[in-house]
Amino acid sequence: MTAPVATAAEPIVPEAGQLGRLAEWAGELELSDVPERVVSFAASHLLSQLAAIRTGLAQEDGRRLTRALGAPFQADTAQSARVLAGAGAWLNLDDTAYAGHLGPSTVGVPLAYAHALGLSGAELLRAVILADECAARVTAAATLGPFRGQTALHTHLVGAVAGRLACERASARQWRDALALALSAPPWTLMRGFIDSDARMLHVPVAVRMGLDACDAAEGGLRGAHDIVEHPDGFLAQFAAVPLPEAVTMGLGRRWHTETLSFKLHPGGPGIDAAIDCALDLHTEMGGWAVDDVAEVVVECSVYTLFAARKAQSYLDGPRTPLGALVLTTPYPVATALLTGGLAIEDFSAPLVETSERWRLAEKVQLVHDEEMTRELLAGDAPFGEALRQSGAEGRRWLELFGGRDLVDLAPPPAPPAEDFTRAAKPTPARVRVVLRDGRVFTREYRIPRGGIGPELRAGHQALIAAKFRSSGGPAAVTDLWPRLTEAEPEQLRRALDQAIGL
Repeated sequence: MTAPVATAAEPIVPEAGQLGRLAEWAGELELSDVPERVVSFAASHLLSQLAAIRTGLAQEDGRRLTRALGAPFQADTAQSARVLAGAGAWLNLDDTAYAGHLGPSTVGVPLAYAHALGLSGAELLRAVILADECAARVTAAATLGPFRGQTALHTHLVGAVAGRLACERASARQWRDALALALSAPPWTLMRGFIDSDARMLHVPVAVRMGLDACDAAEGGLRGAHDIVEHPDGFLAQFAAVPLPEAVTMGLGRRWHTETLSFKLHPGGPGIDAAIDCALDLHTEMGGWAVDDVAEVVVECSVYTLFAARKAQSYLDGPRTPLGALVLTTPYPVATALLTGGLAIEDFSAPLVETSERWRLAEKVQLVHDEEMTRELLAGDAPFGEALRQSGAEGRRWLELFGGRDLVDLAPPPAPPAEDFTRAAKPTPARVRVVLRDGRVFTREYRIPRGGIGPELRAGHQALIAAKFRSSGGPAAVTDLWPRLTEAEPEQLRRALDQAIGL
């Protein structure tokens, strides 16, 4: 057979798979290539995750984590990355995108390496954006599968590789091999350990360790299978019921997953945010009342909220419910927000979680499926609306397995994938109705929760996240710097990071 002749118009490029194409793009991206709106969103993601890390480290369990793994900034940079990733994940204060809970690795790892390498604010932002983009894309490829949200630990394999290699300005070859090596042995989450033990604090650090080991291996010359994502014996074959390999490279430089981020303002699973917002508003509106005055609290919601509740149901045991289950369910957080006008991580541990008044009110909370809310959920971009558009008929079959034929009937008509994410939305609606025994009824509704991606967040994310950071005890010196983060010199950035996590 005669070998093909390469021409200038049609060069022969060895097939490198989805990861190869992603690696070439990542190795060449500069911050100047990224739209300013995306850079601004990434800065908010950084600050939001710093608030989560700061809060995580301040808890007793966070202190146990540092006793086990060491300080958040230490001589061993890889260990620093694992500590920062673990501290920012376990309280469900990590932000969500289409697709994935990205921040524990995509912010935690760049923080560790930027601090150790003496990078500037601009270099840190570039690393976070690259980590967000790479991790979200691989996660999107497996969204229609067994793992989503915090249980999708493959997100952090990719986030760790991308976050570190971006800081180190690694070559495209190192990117290809490190990503391929990391995705050759992705963790498989077991719900028993994730929900009902301290193992949830180690899930993300374990994935980060694998990603960082893969970086070392690639630097040393080890090679990975560059088609590991799409190969019949590869990653998606095990981690996706409906594989979407093209999601890894679709619209590179045009579809910025970073601007699909929704920011967590309360602890809890993403399916309950809107209900909590409703309860907080109703606390102010209802004035003086007691638990005995309440006849019922009805939370109308989409199937997404009901799905999270089903996952937690078998672990519920009143004030003895493990944290991993309590943050997924709706009655206790809604009751707490109604009674107190707030919801903080301290509400999920003793002594506050033992307050009998909260549990008496929680017993009156009932969840009701609202079909229109589910329609709206499925028509959005996150958490899986965009994946359904991309998957076509196969996605509708997945929906039937996920929620039955009725759920398929509620799905919107087939539509093409989004050209970009400039109008991305994550509708996770809820309506809370409090009925008092004297006949009064109070109702509040959110279609997109505060902090959820949509027009309101795009217009005001900087102020919202600055407030979140300050509410975690973060110093004003950090929030004052943040609008000028791209101008921060290395020593200025290092001081700000030390202040941000409370050192």
